[in-house]
Amino acid sequence: MPSEIEKSRSAPSDKLNDAQNGDSDQDKSDSISLPAHVAGSGNLGRLVDTARDYARAAASDNTLKAYAKDWAHFTRWCRMKGTEPLPPSPEMMGLYLADLASGSGPSPALSVSTIDRRLSGLVWNYAQRGFTFDRKNRHIATVLAGIKRRHARPPVQKEAILAEGILAMVATLPFELRGLRDRAMLLLGYAGGLRRSEIVSLDVHKDDTPDSGGWIEIFEKGALLTLNAKTGWREVEIGRGSKEQTCPVHALEQWLHFARIDFGPVFVRTSRDGKKALEARLNDKHVARLIKRTVLEAGIRSELPEKDRLALFSGHSLRAGLGSSAEVDERYVQKQLGHTSAEMTRRYQRRRDRFRVNLTKAAGL
Repeated sequence: MPSEIEKSRSAPSDKLNDAQNGDSDQDKSDSISLPAHVAGSGNLGRLVDTARDYARAAASDNTLKAYAKDWAHFTRWCRMKGTEPLPPSPEMMGLYLADLASGSGPSPALSVSTIDRRLSGLVWNYAQRGFTFDRKNRHIATVLAGIKRRHARPPVQKEAILAEGILAMVATLPFELRGLRDRAMLLLGYAGGLRRSEIVSLDVHKDDTPDSGGWIEIFEKGALLTLNAKTGWREVEIGRGSKEQTCPVHALEQWLHFARIDFGPVFVRTSRDGKKALEARLNDKHVARLIKRTVLEAGIRSELPEKDRLALFSGHSLRAGLGSSAEVDERYVQKQLGHTSAEMTRRYQRRRDRFRVNLTKAAGL
C-alpha cells in the first residue's frame, strides 16, 4: 500500500518548477485560468480576471507578504539541505521545524508562536500549488508538540494605555491639521478598541473605495463604525465624551471639517507643510509610530529607558487600554473589541479584579 510520501510524489511533476522559480503568492493567484477542455471566450476571459481579483482578496496584503516570506525561507532552507520543497514531505517539514526551534543554523531560535504561524503559512502555500499538506501528520504534529512543551512561554503582552495616558498623549498634539488628524485617530482607536488596520481602513461612506475596511456614520449621540473585521462584519458604537477636548466623535468631526473630507478614506496623508489633506490613505504603520512617539512625549513610564518604553507599547495598547479602563460589564467590552469569547477579552484586561467572583466561598469553603 503506498505511503503518504508516495502519494504526495504522485502529484503532477510540473508543479516542481514553482519552487524553483520563486513564484510569489500574487503569481499563484494569477495562475487561475480556464480548464484546458473549455473553449475560451471574451466573457469567460473576463470571469477569469474577476476570479483572480477575488483570489487576491482572500487574505490581506500583510498576510500574503508574510506567507511569501515563509515560502522563500523554507525553499532556501531546502536548497541548503540538498532537498526539494516539492512535493511536500512531512518528514522534512518536521526537521525544518526542529531547526527553527533549536536555532542550530545561522539564525536564532524562533518562538513557538512564530513557528506555528510559519507552519500555517507553508500549509497555505502548498494549497496554492495544488498539494494537500496535513499539519496533523505524525511527523509534524509530534515534533511541534515537543517544541511547544519544551519552549512555550506565556505570551508577551503589550502594556495597556489607560485613560490618563491617552489624555496625556493627545495633549502633546498641536491644533493644526496634522495634529487634528492624529488626535482623532488616537481617541477613536482608544474608544472603539480598534486595531490599527481598522482605523486607517475607514471610509466616510459605504463603498467609497475598493480597499475600504468599513465606514462611519455620525449621529447626535455618537458615531457608528461598520467594520469588515477579522471575524466578519461588526458594528462599533462610540458615544460622545463628557467634554469636547477628549471626545473622539468631536475630534473626528473637527478633522473631517478642517481637512474638507467628505468622500473616500477618513484618515489620509497631509502635505509637507501640514496645511492640506491629500487623497492617499495612511498606512497602518503610522498608527504604531504615532503611539510610540506620543508615549515618549507624554512621559509615560518615564522611569524606564527609552528603548524599553518603545518596546512596551504598540497599536494593541489602545485595545488593551479600553479593556482595562472601561468599568462596565465584561460582555460590553467583549462586543466592542469584537471578541468571540470572554477568555480572549480577559487577556486585554490588564488590571481587572481577578477574584471579584470567589468560587471557593461560593462552594462552601
